[in-house]
Amino acid sequence: MKVRVMQIWGFLQTALGWIFIACSLAMEGWKVAATGGQGGIAVFTVSWYWSSLWRSCSTDSNAVSNCFDFPVLWSVEYDVQIVRALLMSGLSFGVLGFILSMVGMECTYIGGKEKEKKRAIFIGALCHIISGLLAAGGYSVYALHVSAEYFNPNVHLNYDLGTPLFLGWVGCVFQIVGGLFYLVSVCKLWSVTDHIASDEMKAEENKFLHSSATNLSIISELPSCSKESTASDLSLLSSSTVSKTTPQTPPQDRPSS
Repeated sequence: MKVRVMQIWGFLQTALGWIFIACSLAMEGWKVAATGGQGGIAVFTVSWYWSSLWRSCSTDSNAVSNCFDFPVLWSVEYDVQIVRALLMSGLSFGVLGFILSMVGMECTYIGGKEKEKKRAIFIGALCHIISGLLAAGGYSVYALHVSAEYFNPNVHLNYDLGTPLFLGWVGCVFQIVGGLFYLVSVCKLWSVTDHIASDEMKAEENKFLHSSATNLSIISELPSCSKESTASDLSLLSSSTVSKTTPQTPPQDRPSS
């Protein structure tokens, strides 16, 4: 798969996951319970109880709902506060990941140099993965609290897990998988650049070795040339000295007739 296609898939998955998490944060019915029903020939009043991160409500069979909004932050249970903090942090990291990944993608032209774009998309991928893990931790804390109440014999109203939890978990999976797509694309780019750099280094080394070999051959030829030149000079010098040292015989006088 090409790098640009992987980055586009990562962007789509992270965007879908962030939307799922944000929608689950605003949805109602994080935990749901029902009481009453039909028993024998008599019909009992049916009531539904559901709660979210922001309020708790009850609805009877006449479709009359009574809701209690959580008034102050500090009056909410600690598990709800922890879930809120984790989800808000996850969404914040997701927004930061969107900005950095948009800057670092190959199909955008707002990231500057290639090295800076790779660094930006790498940090954006880490932000998306952290966002998914934080949100998944928040949903897990809420689910553990609900399951503990469900299996507690002293609690008379047993709640079940609602739809927002499952939607949020799917969004966390999308966030993490999209971040992994970004990481794989960056690793591919780094491997290509490293391969090119190694090829350039090998070419430079070959050039250096070739040039050094030629230099060594030239240097090795110099002594032989110097030896030949000195030998020829010595032969010429010896011949000249011999010619100078040999005495010239005077010409003999002719006999008179």
